[in-house]
Amino acid sequence: MTLSDLAEEDAPAAAPARLETLDLIRGVAVLGILAINIAGFAGPMIGTTTPTLLHPVSPLDEAAWAFSFLFFEGKMRALFTLLFGAGLVLFHERAEAAGRDGDQIQLRRLGWLLLLGIAHYLLLWWGDILFLYAACGIAALLMRPLSDRMLLWIALALYYAWHIWGMFDAATAIDAEHAVRDHVATTEQLRLLAARLQPMYDWAAQEVHEARLGWLDLLRVKLIERPFWQIQMISGSFSETLPLMLIGMALYRAGLFDGTLRRKRLIEVSLACTFAGMALTLMFLGWAWPRHFPAVAMQAALVWGLAMPHVLGGVGYAGLLVLAAPRIAPTWLGRRLIAAGRMAFSNYIATSLLMTFVFYGWGLGLYGQVPPARQWLFVLGGWALMLAWSPVWLRHFRRGPLEWLWRSLVEHRLLNNKPLNNRMA
Repeated sequence: MTLSDLAEEDAPAAAPARLETLDLIRGVAVLGILAINIAGFAGPMIGTTTPTLLHPVSPLDEAAWAFSFLFFEGKMRALFTLLFGAGLVLFHERAEAAGRDGDQIQLRRLGWLLLLGIAHYLLLWWGDILFLYAACGIAALLMRPLSDRMLLWIALALYYAWHIWGMFDAATAIDAEHAVRDHVATTEQLRLLAARLQPMYDWAAQEVHEARLGWLDLLRVKLIERPFWQIQMISGSFSETLPLMLIGMALYRAGLFDGTLRRKRLIEVSLACTFAGMALTLMFLGWAWPRHFPAVAMQAALVWGLAMPHVLGGVGYAGLLVLAAPRIAPTWLGRRLIAAGRMAFSNYIATSLLMTFVFYGWGLGLYGQVPPARQWLFVLGGWALMLAWSPVWLRHFRRGPLEWLWRSLVEHRLLNNKPLNNRMA
């Protein structure tokens, strides 16, 4: 979804082939995103923040949720966003090499992505990221001419200013939650915690009600009651998403994604970032798990407090995958991951279609009934489907179905989707 290359018929003969490393990383990212999104699909939404607010869960469920939290939460979102930023630079380079206006084509691409994101939200799932990525992508595109150093300074300043401010804003409520748990809360702290928690309970109840509606009724709710939901998502996520895109742009130009960065340096950066990200996450997990993931503290941590391990983990994962790609790519699994990455947009939307059918009332209606441990059965099933159908599709077609649609919309014509080896010279 995040890195759509310039079509080969528009590229000069000397243009480089598709970077398989990027496709492989993208394949890993789109699979990893499902491991986090599954809690939102299975519902209610608060399950993405804590598994214990609405009702007690088993130790196995807490362990399954903690596993996802350690290895996937925040890190996969960061990896996905870094890739999107890298993709903005890659696409521009290939467009310019083909003698076209890279910025103009990018703006068309992002404009259509905005519209496709609106359709995804209205027709399938509230958790759409296409609209957010398109909006932040337009802002990132305006800053593309800046130097790598300037991009990193802007990104880090915006990223950490927003996250630090958020933690200070949440500190009083977190302290109240601790006091209530320790039975030393004042009346004011009890009132403050209730004011924080009650909207979570109310929203969860509304979600359960809406998830039981038919497809047309749910569409009507979105159109009438929450038509600006995606604008709200931008206001809450802009200061995370845009900085990560800018970092991705700088990392691509520095040679991280295409392997031109010195191997010794790449190993050092990858291991250091991965270890640091995991260590910081484990430290927080060691505090939160024995306390059964308190809702207010978890919300503050996921939105603001874990900014450092998230970006470190995303960069570390990217570097490790670049290092591993030459060995993984030729294998059975590697070829399927590359295919899944080439069709990441189609896989992302297909996942929404499949999972909303499984959990929502217009399908199997399992919403709110599948605890965290059993959610992993659906994650593994989704992974298997993506790895199975992607290479089969690409044997017969050049692009995934939505990649083809998106590109055709940008080009204002229906593109030939036959694979190159099936076309006459």
